[in-house]
Amino acid sequence: MSVSQGHPQRWVILGVICLAQLTVLLDNTVLNVAIPSLTRELHAATSDIQWMINAYSLVQSGLLLTAGSAADRYGRKKMLMAGLALFGIGSLVAGLAGSTGQLIAARAGMGIGGALLLTTTLAVAMQIFTPEEQPKAIGIWSAVNALGFAGGPLIGGFVLDHFWWGAIFLINIPVAALGLVAVLALVPESKSPRGDRPDLPGAVLSTLGMASLVLAIISGPRHGWTSPLVLGAAGVAVVLLGCFAWWESRVAEPMLDLHFFRDRRFTGAVTGAVLITFGMGGALFLLTQHLQFVLGYGPLEAGLRTAPLALTVVALNFTGLSAKWSARMGTPVSMALGMVLMSCGLVAIAVSDSGGYVGTLLGLLLIGAGCAIANPAMAHAIMSAIPPEKAGVGAGVNGTLAEFGNGLGVAVLGAVLSSSVASGESLSDSLGAGQLVGAVAVLVGGFVAAGLLKRAERKFA
Repeated sequence: MSVSQGHPQRWVILGVICLAQLTVLLDNTVLNVAIPSLTRELHAATSDIQWMINAYSLVQSGLLLTAGSAADRYGRKKMLMAGLALFGIGSLVAGLAGSTGQLIAARAGMGIGGALLLTTTLAVAMQIFTPEEQPKAIGIWSAVNALGFAGGPLIGGFVLDHFWWGAIFLINIPVAALGLVAVLALVPESKSPRGDRPDLPGAVLSTLGMASLVLAIISGPRHGWTSPLVLGAAGVAVVLLGCFAWWESRVAEPMLDLHFFRDRRFTGAVTGAVLITFGMGGALFLLTQHLQFVLGYGPLEAGLRTAPLALTVVALNFTGLSAKWSARMGTPVSMALGMVLMSCGLVAIAVSDSGGYVGTLLGLLLIGAGCAIANPAMAHAIMSAIPPEKAGVGAGVNGTLAEFGNGLGVAVLGAVLSSSVASGESLSDSLGAGQLVGAVAVLVGGFVAAGLLKRAERKFA
C-alpha cells in the first residue's frame, strides 16, 4: 500500500465499515418504537423495557476503551470481524427471544459486538487513508452517525407495520453476514507494532467504572438523583475510575496513556466532545417531546420531521463540502463555527412558535450544518493527537466521550425539564428552557475547545 495514496480500495472499505457501524447505531434507537409491541407480546414490565434498552448501552459504553485497546493489540480486522459475528449472533437470539430475560441477555451480547465495531471502524479509517484524505473520510463516518440517529425510528416503524417485533433484530443478520465477507476480503490487518502486553486490570477497572457511571446517569431521572441506586452507582464509578487513573499512571504499558491529556490538541478536542454531546444529546431528547407534546405529531411523524437534521449532515459530509471548509478554516475555527451554528439552532427551536414547524425546521437545519462541520473536526483532532499505533484506543476515547456526554445531557436537561414543570411552567416553556441550557453548553464547549486547540497550534507551530 502506497503511503502517499492510501489503500487502493479505501473508499470501498470505508463503505463496508460504515455499513457495519450504521447497523450498530440504528440499534441504539430502533428498540424505542417496539416498546408497545414488547409490552403486549412479552408481557414486559416497565423495568424490563428499561433493561432491554439499557443492557445494550451499558455494556457498549463500558467496553469501548477495552475494545479499542484489544483492536490495537490483536488486530483491528480481527476485532472488526469478531464484532460483526457477536452482533449478528446477538441479533438472532434477540429476534427469537421468548422471554424478557432472553432479550435482555441478547441485547447485552449485542453491546459487546457494538463496542468492537464502533472502535474498529474509526481506527481502520485512520489507517487506510492518507492524512490529507482523513478529514473527508471522518466526515463520512460522522455522517453515518447522524443517519443512524434519524433512521432508527423510521426503519423500526416501517418494519413493525409489516412484521412482528423480532424482525427489527433479524434484519441485522444479513447485514452482519455481508459485512463479515466484505471485511475478510477487503480490509487489511493493522495493529500496534509494539505488541503491548494486555492491561487486564486497566480493562476491568475501566469497563466496570464506565458501566457504573452510565448506570447512575440513566437511572437518575427515574429513581431520583439522591436514590440509593444512583448514589451507589456513582460512588462505585468514582472509586473504580479513580483506581483506573492511578493504575494507568503507574503501569509500564497502559491501556490509556494519561500523557495524552498533556497534549492541548487532545484536551481541547476532549473538552469539546463532552460539552457538545452533553448539549446535543439532552436537547435532542427534548426535541422528540417538543414535536409530539407541543406540536402534536405522532411518533412516526415526529421521526420524519427530525430527518432534515440528519439529511443536512449527510449532504454536507458525503459531498465533502464540510471537509473543504474545515481545511480552509482550520480545526479551531471549524469547531467554534460548528458549535455556534448548533447553538443558534437550539435557540431557534426553543423560541419557535408552538403552533408551527417552521422555526423547528430552521433549527434542525442549523444544527445539522453545525454537526457536519464540528463533529468531524473534533473526531479528527482526537485521533490526530494520538499515535497511529493507538488508533483503537483513540476511537474508544471518542466513543466513550460521546456516550458519556449524551447520557449526561439527557439526565441533566431532563432534570431541568422536570424542575421547570414542577415550578408551574407550561410544558412548552419548560422544554424551551431545557433547549436553551443545551444551547449554552454547546456554545461554551465550542469556544473552550477552539481556544485550547488554537493555543496548541501556536505551541506546535
